Amino acid sequence: MTPSGPGAPGGPPAASGGKRPTGRDVARLAGVSQAAVSLVLSGGDTGHRVSDATRQRIREAADALGYRPQAAGRQLRLGRSGMVLLAVPNLLGPFFGRVLTGVHAEAGPLGLAVVVSSGWDAATLADAAATGRFDGLLICSPDDGQLGGLPADTPAVLLDADPARHPDRPTVELDMAGGVRAAVGHLAALGHRRIGHLRSTLSAHTFRVRHAAFESAAAGLEVLEVGVPLNEGASAGVAAGRALLGRPDRPHAVLCDDDVLASGLYRAAAELGLRIPEDLSVAGIDNIPVAELLAPPLTTVDLPGEALGRAGVTALATLLRGTPPPAVPPLETRLIVRGSTAPAG
Repeated sequence: MTPSGPGAPGGPPAASGGKRPTGRDVARLAGVSQAAVSLVLSGGDTGHRVSDATRQRIREAADALGYRPQAAGRQLRLGRSGMVLLAVPNLLGPFFGRVLTGVHAEAGPLGLAVVVSSGWDAATLADAAATGRFDGLLICSPDDGQLGGLPADTPAVLLDADPARHPDRPTVELDMAGGVRAAVGHLAALGHRRIGHLRSTLSAHTFRVRHAAFESAAAGLEVLEVGVPLNEGASAGVAAGRALLGRPDRPHAVLCDDDVLASGLYRAAAELGLRIPEDLSVAGIDNIPVAELLAPPLTTVDLPGEALGRAGVTALATLLRGTPPPAVPPLETRLIVRGSTAPAG
């Protein structure tokens, strides 16, 4: 077995004297000053005092050496725990796994530990804020009743939420409307004039945006919609798919509010003897791993969950330093065309 890691042949240089790597070792490997290392790894570079290329070089050097900031002393001085809470609607949801990946990637270099919670409500969040166990909260895709009891002075950043509804909270949005418009436009460009929509019935900003964008993009087309209780997963998609595709005026193209619903629609189509995409074009939203495993692979809107998580941590770290984070433009979504959509017959 070939040795690897700091000090191995062809690997990064070892820390001084074989000891635990220090910020000085990172600076030496990255070819920068120790002050730049401290600025980047403490999260203090949000003012663009360090270039993106230098920031990346410092983080790569830290990873190569296995360096982690000594956060405990700083946290003790500041009266902090070094822990942040990421609250997601469903811990098993594949999209939220992507968000968690981005949160971890950004939190580690900042010396922050992440605790994940799902199934939370307003009271749970208020309790988490009041106990002082967490320095701050990252709240992803909240529904309309989950933020009412959150104390105003709690450091919190909202992800995939409505900035107009919570103007005093830093918010990182996705360009959800742009993604939905791209999906509907793709189906229309293929010649489909009767389009179905499996839409979530959850009362959350993210789904209101999807519904409004769908209605706008489908103006002039014949639209058939079925509401689906999204928390019931693929089985709800199967039931809704049977109802939609069993109609005498069934659509020949369907957009689903997420890829799990789309997987259920695939099963309903198979039960009814409909081929995808020959008899039915299907598109989803999320681009979770199952999208590529379906047969045929699913055309879907990619939501950058990892980027959402990273941007959220960056904003929260800025907030914890007592500085309002700068506004972040909605993160770009994109349509990924695969084999589940085809021209209208």
